[in-house]
Amino acid sequence: MKNLPGALLLSLALTAPAFAADPTLRERSESLPAAPYLLAGAPTFDMTIGQFRERYNAANADLPLMEYRAIDSRNDSSRLTRAASKISETLYASTALEQGTGKVKTLQLTWLPVPGPDQKASQEKAMAYMTALLRFFVPGLTPDEARQKLNALLSEGKGARYFARTEGALRFVVADNGDKGLTFAIEPIKLALPPADEDGKNDEKQSH
Repeated sequence: MKNLPGALLLSLALTAPAFAADPTLRERSESLPAAPYLLAGAPTFDMTIGQFRERYNAANADLPLMEYRAIDSRNDSSRLTRAASKISETLYASTALEQGTGKVKTLQLTWLPVPGPDQKASQEKAMAYMTALLRFFVPGLTPDEARQKLNALLSEGKGARYFARTEGALRFVVADNGDKGLTFAIEPIKLALPPADEDGKNDEKQSH
């Protein structure tokens, strides 16, 4: 997939600084923390992107994900395979895959707010997809509970270029670049966690 919107590249810089090819994007990405899944030995979900998409679409026929297409990553030193799926002009799904196995390291949804009469509808569509992604990994939640959980995560990550909360074997990530785009991601983590707070959760946040 070529010619991705610049704002999407900014969001991808959250997880792949090497994506920022032009100086402006590079300067922005260099101020972001290194994504945990880029570290040596970072885990993967036990599924390929094709398997995820098949299972997700079976459970969300009204919110389908089209085929993910590889992104040119010749200048990416992380040795991960990048791919993205266009949902609409303002909403994209993206991923990073372990080379060799093709297993998923991260799943991201990025909403690009475009001012105009359709912005509210496009935002609601993005929230619906993000809620569906959350429920895919936390199936015990009702749709309303999942939406409430998503809203809480987005609220905690509001204005932060990187916010992460770990719960069990999952990491929920929010990257809020304001009018440049909002990314929600879910990643696997190893179960050996640092000391948690009283709620059994661990948060990490870096503001603008």
